[in-house]
Amino acid sequence: MTRTHIRKAGLFYLVWVMFSYTTGGPFGLEDQVTTSGPGMTLIYHLVLPLFWCIPISLVAAELTTAMPVEGGFYRWTRAGFGDFWGFLAGWWNWSASFLLGSSYAVLFSDYLKFYFPSVVGWKHYLISVALIALITYVNVRGIQLVGKLATVLELMVLLPVAVMCVVALSKWQHNPFLPLVPPHQPLFQVFGVGLALGLWLYSGYEQLSTVAEEVEDPQRTYPKALAWVVPLSIATYFLPTLCALGALGNWQQWHTGYFSDAAELIGGRWLGVWMTVAATVAAVSLLNSTVLASTRMPFAMAEDGYISHWLTRRHPRYRTPAAAIVISCAIYAGFAWHSLTQLISVYIWLRIATSLLTVLSAWRLRQKAPDLPRAFRIPWGRKGLMYAVLAPVLMSGVALLGSDPFGWKWGPVALLLGPVAYIFFRRRTAAVDAAAAPD
Repeated sequence: MTRTHIRKAGLFYLVWVMFSYTTGGPFGLEDQVTTSGPGMTLIYHLVLPLFWCIPISLVAAELTTAMPVEGGFYRWTRAGFGDFWGFLAGWWNWSASFLLGSSYAVLFSDYLKFYFPSVVGWKHYLISVALIALITYVNVRGIQLVGKLATVLELMVLLPVAVMCVVALSKWQHNPFLPLVPPHQPLFQVFGVGLALGLWLYSGYEQLSTVAEEVEDPQRTYPKALAWVVPLSIATYFLPTLCALGALGNWQQWHTGYFSDAAELIGGRWLGVWMTVAATVAAVSLLNSTVLASTRMPFAMAEDGYISHWLTRRHPRYRTPAAAIVISCAIYAGFAWHSLTQLISVYIWLRIATSLLTVLSAWRLRQKAPDLPRAFRIPWGRKGLMYAVLAPVLMSGVALLGSDPFGWKWGPVALLLGPVAYIFFRRRTAAVDAAAAPD
C-alpha cells in the first residue's frame, strides 16, 4: 500500500542536517586568514557567534516552539509585520538560495579538477548539474533520507579534520595569534572582507525552521538541536585553524582550499588527499541541506497565494514539496554555468536582510502575541530579548558598511527586486481573482 504520510526526522538526524547546512566543515574560511590576519581570524570565530549565530539561534528556538509551521521564519515575519514584509523574507531567502546552492555544485566540480584537470567548460557544468539532479532526487525522497545522507557525509568530513588537529598538536611550534592583523593592510580588508566572510560562515541557523512540520516534536527537538549545533560549528571552524597555524605558522600562504595543503604539510600526502576528499564531500553535504532548507520557502509562499499554486504540489508517496524542489534545483542548474565566487558578496546582503527580519519578528510577536504558547523562551527576560535582537542588528550594520564594491553595487539591487516581485505577484493575483469572479 502506498504511504501518504510525511516522513519525519528526530533529534539525531536534525542535528546533522542543521550542521551540514550551517557549517559542513572548516572549508571556506582560508582567505580570512590572509585578509584579516591569523589572530583576528581566530578572534572572529570566538566573538562573532556572540553577535550573530547565538542570538539568531535563540530567536529560532523560541519562534519554532511557538509557531512550528512549514515556511518557518517567513511565516513568523508575516505574522509579526504583515504580508509585505513576510513576502520579502521569503523572496529574499529563496533568491539567496539560488546563489548558495549553485555555488556548492560549482565548488564540487572545482575540487574534482584537483584530480581530473580536464574537468573544464561543458564537462565542469555537466558534473555540477548531475550533482544537483542527484541531490534533487534525495530531497524528493524526504527529510529522513536527507538526514541519513547528511550524517554519513559529515562524519566523513570531520574524521580527517580531527586527525589533522591531533597530528598538528604534536608539531606545534608557532603562536597562532601572531600577527593579530596583516601588517600594512587597509582596515577595509581586516574588518570588511574578513567580517563579511565570517558572517557568511555563521549564517543559516534559522533556516531549518522552514521544515518544522517534517520534524518530530519540533517544540522540543529544535532547541535541543541548536544547543548541539552552535558549539559544534564554532569548534569546527576554530580548532583546525588554530592547530594548523600553530603547526605551520605560514599564514601568508593561506588561500581557498588551503586546508588540503595544510593537511599534506602536517601529515603527509595521504592526509592531504583525505582532506581534499573531505572538502569535496562537504560541498555535497552543503548542497544537500541547502536544497532541503530553501525549497520549503516557495512551497509555503505558494500555499499562501503569493506565487504560482503549482509549487504546492507534493510527491504522491513521500509527501515532500516535489514541485518546489524541482523548480528550485532547475534554477540552481542554470546558475551553475558561471563562477559564483563574486556573487557571495550579494548573497550576504540577502542573508542579512532575512536574518534581521527574523530577529525583529521575535520582538514584534512578544508585543503582538504575548500569550502565544512558547515551550522555549529566550532566557534573561527583557534583557535577553534585547540582546537577541540588537546584537545581530549591530553586526549587520558593521558588515554592510565594510562590504566590497561589487556587493555595494549589486546587493541593493537584489534587495529591491523583492518589492518589485511583491507588486507583480499582487497584481497577478488580483487579475486572476477578478477573472474568476462571477459577473
